[in-house]
Amino acid sequence: MNVRDRIAEAITPTIEASGAFLEDINLVRAGKKSLLTVIVDGESGLNLDQVTEISRNVSEIVEELPELGATPFTLEVTSPGIDRPLTLPRHWRKNTGRLIKITTLEGAVIEGRIGESTETTVLVDDATISFADIKKAIVQIEFKAQGAGE
Repeated sequence: MNVRDRIAEAITPTIEASGAFLEDINLVRAGKKSLLTVIVDGESGLNLDQVTEISRNVSEIVEELPELGATPFTLEVTSPGIDRPLTLPRHWRKNTGRLIKITTLEGAVIEGRIGESTETTVLVDDATISFADIKKAIVQIEFKAQGAGE
């Protein structure tokens, strides 16, 4: 088991106890310091108080981990950015109604609104797409048109 996996194994229970999910861990060593980034998310997103609580709990755990050794590190606990690819069924549920751009394994590009999803498929506008056929899926950033709703 590598260092990243050992860190994940140690912190996952406290993250899940907070009602969140561990999305990813990045450990970057830069000279005399390291940066440990822990990316967490929830079914409907997380607020600042939740991220703060998770950060405090994760900090207590990782400071005691021998895998990080004596090298000083900075801990950053964050939620996924808007540009993070949708890879799990819960990502699709959380983003229902949002505009999505999908690239299929065959190279086709599909854009539309996320509708209902199951554990294996998602409805995008009127098309049902199997997750197994998706190479990459990114939520598109939408800006309110000037003058709209005024």
